[in-house]
Amino acid sequence: MPVAIASAAAPNFRYFKTLNLNTRFSSSLCAIARDKKDMFTTVSSSSSGNAGAYTTIKEIVRFEKEIKKSKFIAIAGPVTNEQSAFSFLSQVREPRATHNCWAYQVGDQFRSNDDGEPSGTAGKPIHSAIVSSGIDRVMVVVIRYFGGIKLGTGGLVRAYGGVASECLKSAQTCVVKSKVPMGVEVPFNLLGALYHQMQSFHVEDIKQDYDCGKDGITMVTFKVDFDRVEKLEDAIKSNCSRELIFYKQ
Repeated sequence: MPVAIASAAAPNFRYFKTLNLNTRFSSSLCAIARDKKDMFTTVSSSSSGNAGAYTTIKEIVRFEKEIKKSKFIAIAGPVTNEQSAFSFLSQVREPRATHNCWAYQVGDQFRSNDDGEPSGTAGKPIHSAIVSSGIDRVMVVVIRYFGGIKLGTGGLVRAYGGVASECLKSAQTCVVKSKVPMGVEVPFNLLGALYHQMQSFHVEDIKQDYDCGKDGITMVTFKVDFDRVEKLEDAIKSNCSRELIFYKQ
């Protein structure tokens, strides 16, 4: 199964002055710095509690197979929650088909549906194929056009689970890392060095807010891969200043 690492282009620190300076996150962090509230905490050596990585598919993929004159069409697509799963289902289901069976997995949340097939013979095998694949944030819809020959309970389980598995095997996957929102108070004269380090670590969503209530200080907020938090903090302190104050959500 082809695998890629999802990443974003590194920001160009030469253009940091053009960034939006009035965002909710940056303003919130500045308020923390001013008011000493506990909604955000100073960054320690531990990473975010919901940090992690998961493997998903990059795009919609389709697999077809005829089994005893019944046509099975498996369609898999990336989803982010239940709402997007049902949106995907509405897009790919075929109203004229005999059955539109499905299953999805989003983290610890999953659902499946037999759509008129005998209980446990369609939705569950599709979900089992998802679990076996190790792919998350994905939905698989298996469409069946009945061909006149009954497959029996065991035959249906093998058919639905089999085409779902083959469909997922043909998908190109990517590893997605969760992002940790962070902020750092930095003097104006250290902005260049700060942005150089952030560029090296491929941080995302960089924003600034000069209204931190401290002369000559700006709050820079950004998001970084969960497994790079400690290294980025160390790099910034080593190349900018050991006295910098970090925050994370």
